[in-house]
Formats: sequence, C-alpha cells, structure tokens
Amino acid sequence: MEKKAKVVVVGGGVVGVATLYHLAKKGWSDSVLLEAHELTSGSTWHAAGLLPLFFLSYSVGRLHKYSIDLYRTLEEETGLDVGFRNVGNIRLASTQDRMDEFNQYSSIAKTIGVEVQPLTPEEVKAYWPLCETGDLLGGIRHTQDGYIQPADVTQAMARGARNMGAKIYQHTRVLGFREIKGGGWVVETNEGEIEAEHVVTATGSSARRVLEKVGLSVPVISAEHQYIVTEPHAEILARKERGDFEMGVLRDTSGSWYMREEAGGLLLGPYEKDAPCCYPDGVADDAKYELFQGDLDRLEPHIESAIHRVPIFGEVGVKEVYNGAIPYTPDGNPMVGPAPGLRNFWLSEGHSFGVTMAGGAAWQLVEWMVEGMPSIDMLSLDPRRYGTYATKPYALKKNAEAIRNMFTVHYPNEERAAARPFRMSPCYDRMKALGAVFGQKFGWERPNWFAPEGTPQEDDWSFGRAGWFDTVGAECMHVHKHVGLLDMTSFAKVRLKGPGARDFLEEFFACRVPREGRVGLAHRLERNGSVLSEFTIYTVGDEEFYLVSAGGFTRIDHDEMCRHLPSDGSVILEDVTESYGVLVVAGPKSRALLERVSEADFSNKSFPWLSGREVDVGLSRVLALRVNFVGELGWELHHPISMQNHVFDTLMSASSDDVCLKPFGMRAMDSLRIEKSYRMIGTEFSTEYTAWESGVDRFIAMEKNGDFRGKEALLDQKREGVPLKLVTLEVLDSEVDAIGANAVLCDGEVVGRATSGNYGFRVGKSLVMAMMKKDWSEEGRELSIDILGKLYAARVVGESPFDSGNDRLCS
Repeated sequence: MEKKAKVVVVGGGVVGVATLYHLAKKGWSDSVLLEAHELTSGSTWHAAGLLPLFFLSYSVGRLHKYSIDLYRTLEEETGLDVGFRNVGNIRLASTQDRMDEFNQYSSIAKTIGVEVQPLTPEEVKAYWPLCETGDLLGGIRHTQDGYIQPADVTQAMARGARNMGAKIYQHTRVLGFREIKGGGWVVETNEGEIEAEHVVTATGSSARRVLEKVGLSVPVISAEHQYIVTEPHAEILARKERGDFEMGVLRDTSGSWYMREEAGGLLLGPYEKDAPCCYPDGVADDAKYELFQGDLDRLEPHIESAIHRVPIFGEVGVKEVYNGAIPYTPDGNPMVGPAPGLRNFWLSEGHSFGVTMAGGAAWQLVEWMVEGMPSIDMLSLDPRRYGTYATKPYALKKNAEAIRNMFTVHYPNEERAAARPFRMSPCYDRMKALGAVFGQKFGWERPNWFAPEGTPQEDDWSFGRAGWFDTVGAECMHVHKHVGLLDMTSFAKVRLKGPGARDFLEEFFACRVPREGRVGLAHRLERNGSVLSEFTIYTVGDEEFYLVSAGGFTRIDHDEMCRHLPSDGSVILEDVTESYGVLVVAGPKSRALLERVSEADFSNKSFPWLSGREVDVGLSRVLALRVNFVGELGWELHHPISMQNHVFDTLMSASSDDVCLKPFGMRAMDSLRIEKSYRMIGTEFSTEYTAWESGVDRFIAMEKNGDFRGKEALLDQKREGVPLKLVTLEVLDSEVDAIGANAVLCDGEVVGRATSGNYGFRVGKSLVMAMMKKDWSEEGRELSIDILGKLYAARVVGESPFDSGNDRLCS
C-alpha cells in the first residue's frame, strides 16, 4: 500500500467508489480507497437498485438526474454491463393531497429538465396492466429512470477509477486518524499508515463508529429495510414470452411500497411504519454481507395493500426475503460536504438512496474539494446543517420518524413531532399559553402561528391555503396597524473581539463594516461571487463586533468563520447563541410601547434606522438594534437569556387598547418579508446565483481597499453581462400561492424558477420571488407560473411591493 495519497476514501460501497471515480476523473488520480472487506459488502450488495428521479428538492433532483445520466454511459466507458433497465417509474395517487404533491414536483421537474408524464387511471392501467386502478385519482410517470444492479454499477466505477490511476485496497480496515500539523491526515490501518491531503468517509452503517475516531458524533443511524422476491408468475412469464414490455417500477404511496418485475416474478419493497433501528453505534468490524432475519408479520399491512393493488401478488410464493441495514439521517437527506471543525476532512454519509444519489453526490463533493465549492447549492445536504444537539438519542427518534414518513405526503409547511420540544427559549411556555403552534429550526422551538382563543393549537398542512391562512393574515395586519412580538432567540449569535477583528471582517465580508453604534447587512461570498451567508453586524467598538445570522445555519456560518480566523490570535470568536435571547417588537406603535418600558430615547433623531445601543427594558439591560425583517418600524431586543421572561412580561404588561401588543409567528413573518422582497439564505440566496443576480448590489463594496472572496468573479460577470435577475412577481387571479421552485414560463418556455412565494396581506396580492433569465425580467413583463399543475398569469412588479420607499421603517 502507498505511503502517501492525495485523497484517502474510506468505504467501498457505491458511494465511496463513486467518489474515487470522480476524484480520478477530476485529475486527482493519486487517490486511494480503503475497504475493510470487499467492495459492496455493506448495504450496497443488498440494495434493490431503484433509480427514482422524484424528489421535492431542486438541488437533490439535479443530483439524482446526474447519477442516472452517468450510469447510462459506464458500460461504454468501462466495458462492464451495469444492468441498467430503463423501464420507467409510476407513482400512484389516491388522494387530492397526493396529486397536489405530484403537481408541485412536476413543476420543479420542468426547471431541471426531467420529463414527468401525468397519468389518468386508465393510462396507469395501460402501463401496468396487472394493476387495479378503480380507486385511483391518477399518477405520474418518469420515462427516464428504472433500476440498476448495485454491485455491477459499483464495479464499473471501480474499473473506471483504476483505469485512470486510482488505487483500491480491500481487506484494509481503518484504525484511526491523526491530523498533521500544517495540514493533512495520517490514516492508520491494519496494513500500515498512509498520509493524505484529504480524507473522505463513505462508511454507510459504520459512520458513527468510524467518525468517533476524529471526535465527531453524526446523526446517522441505520434501520432495517425488507424486500420480498417472489416465485415466478405465469402471467408475467407469458408477457415475457410474448415480448411484451417490462412493466416499470410501481410505487403505491398510500400503501408505502414499491414493486417491480424480477426474474418472472415480483419484488416488493415496503417502508415500514416502525422499522427497527440498528447499529446505533456503527457496524462491528467483522460484519460483512450481513442480513437480518426476515419478518413477514411486520410486513402484513403492506402485503395486503400490494395484493389489493396487484392481485397476482397474492398468487405467488415467497422465494426470498432480504432484510438489510439502510443508513438514515433525521431529515432523510445524506450528509455530503465538509466535516464541521475539521480541515480537509469530508463526509458522504447517511445515504438512504445510496445507489440513486451516489453519482451526483460524488460529482458535487469532488467539485467542492478540487474547485473549492460545488456548482450546485448543497445547503440541504451540508453535514453542518446539524449541531451538537443531534445526539444519538435524538437521531434514534428522528431517523425512525424519517423512515416512517418516507412515503407520506411531504407538505411545504410540515413540522414533524419526534424529539420535540427540545431546545426551548425561556418564554416557550408563555408563548404556548398565548396559543403558539410551534415549528422547529436547528432544534429550536419557534412559534409558527398563534391559534385564536377557543380553537385547537394544532397545525394544518396543505399545498394550498391551509386552515391557518386567515389567522396568519390577522397576525400580519396587527403588526401593520399596531405592534407585534416575535421570538427570534434561535438566531445564531457571535461576539468577535481583538485588534484584528475589523480587518478580518473587512476581508471576510463584501460590505463595508459599519462604524461604531451602527448596524449593517453583511454577505459572505463564495468564489464565484454567490452569497454563501448573510449576517447582521453591530459595531460595539473598534475591537468588538456583535454578529447575528440565520438560526438554521448556525454551524455552517460559524464553521466558515472559524476556518478563516487569523492564526496569530488577533481575533477571538465567542459563540453566544445559547447566552442571548432575541425578542422582536415591530409595528407602527412599537416606539410608543418601548417608551412605556424604558427611559431611553427611541425617537427617530436619537435612534435612527440601522443603529443600536444598550437600553434598559424594565429591570434588564438589553441591546436594542433598530432593524427587522418585516418592513415596519421596529427593534430587535437582544438580552441575556436568563432575563428573557422578565423582558417578555414587561413588554406584554405595557400593552393597552391604544398600544396593543400581540405575538406573531414565523409564517406571518414570511408573508411580511416577501412584501418587501427581502431575500433569505436557502431561497433567494444560493451558491448558484451571484450577488448581482440576487440583487444585493447596494451591499457590495467593490470600491473598498483590498480583496474579498468573490470580488474577481463579480468583476468578470459585470464585464461579461449578468444573465439572471431576481424579481418579484404578482400572481393574478390565484386561489393558491406558489411555495418555491415553481417553473415560470413564457409561451411554454421555462424562463425562471420561483425561489419562494406567499400571500401578502398588506398589499392583498399573491407574490412570488423568482430567479429569471434577464431578458424576461423587466417590470411589467407578463408571464405565467405553474402552481399545482395549473398555469396562472403573473406580472413582474417593482422591488418591495409594500412601502417601496421604506417610509415606515425609517420614520
């Protein structure tokens, strides 16, 4: 075995081998893969090999599409048959909610070039003659996917990697890792040590055991997944004898199973409601080709459903039951990207759709390693999307929930209940007593909306306007006319101190750092000039700054900052997220409210927009920042977490008929922010769009001395022309609202993609923010948008449909 390598990949399943293949393809052919046993001896060998394109994420959908496109080419490249069967995939819908989900997905598919064919029950029958369709509303069909032989596609990529110079060592078990001072890693194995610039782990069910060796606890825990292979059936054999087409992969979402033909019989793969978790601490070192005992009793409801849908399934004997481990994460997405807190250590773990995802995940991970960033926004897969709160007990509950919901309808506003409530701000019980219906972000409980007195505190999910629509509208209008209170304790918060702090921030961000006592919006850019993260900076003094960013990206933002701190100790970063709470007061009467609870001067002259100062609220000292995300007069009140209930009670007790304070939730905030065309990380900001395209030109200080990351790319794009533009659209005559990722069209051509959408109660319009091709982005342009399978007329409107002059903010 070599003593040195560019990259060591740990794990010889389809995910690890795909990573090695892409490393070699990208030019890093002096890379090696280490496998403790033989290639595919983990979950790859017993996978069913399906290739579903269906996914309600724009980014993940693109990765799936890449994988399938890649697998089609491997036989020609390597000479090995990968067993790809392009038989298509049919998903069945027996409820309107399921049809809404399919229609939302179909709109997303248009934007990534995936063909989706809507089906009537009669058309389902034509494609799957042995299927009973009397109780169906319809379905959809993918023409481009099907299934593949997992071991064969893995071996093909292994040959491809070897042909390009990469090395694979089987029966080589990793014993530990040592970080090299100055960069790189020593990987300790039973065959000796190997030094590498980078390490990638793709260890499947062994992830927790392997990553503990570098001090990481990842929420990857496997569960048992069974599938049944039957004896042949005369009807299927007769079809083959006649030369009839092979019926595609059939997915009955209401029954939570998939089915396809297999050697003249059928293969049924159920997703159990209570599938047992396994290997909570990782797989034992000597485990390989391991299966659990099949348990048909657990599958009885799925078998009954399958017999109802495909009656011949009840006429065949069971030939084999496979029951193997499949890794999961709390949200069902894999963890692909940099390991938190470690340099040049990368993860590709938690792949519950490993065969489908392997090619695309490897493609982007290797781009990230070689080019410094991926070309597709990987935010939803970034391993740092979880914090240290995601412990093993947490993962056991959440991963079981993810499995349980594999085939349920995935609503745009759904909030799952397992392992909750967990992280709670002190005012949680007070908010709950006022009717709060909570959601969670990064483990934090946050009020989504407030149920009126006498109504159930129960959420409602829908692809259309849910049961809370009018209630959220009332919250928005109260903020607009009076004053509202929003708990934003989940914000990520850091204090940055030291003689080098200002210089560090000037280089780290694309903005000018605000002067003392002022607040500024700051963007961290990627190499291509896109927006990676957005912070609010309050300058306490020459050597002290307080930074706030989105709570959902706490670990990503803080990890990014820590990776770039100067090594000379001139800047100290203190994470104070858990130490400070945040309550937002916003609305035209917020000044009057604060004057009742504080002796500070909140007048516009003394306390202008985008300024901050410490004030007393009741008995507590708080940092008041005159900034908010709803487009009304307002302040954020940052306070010691131990003082939160005192601050909360002081504010609430100051409410009266003429200055009426009521709480509002995150869903009202989202409606209010879209009326102002305010951008958000994860929707309007993406590593696929530059800062020019995202429309934050006014925050980019191109003229400041020195460089910041992404500056050169922005200069290049400005010279060459900016191809895209973020716009706000008004949807005309709509009874539903866009939720994001919807296709925007002109004369049938896709010319843009919605980034987010909502109803704006202050302006009385359904609004969408969308990234558009520049030629279709001018104000007044008439377009159409696909919402739940129907095209609605839409018009480009000016920035900030509500209060475009910011009079209410700045008065």
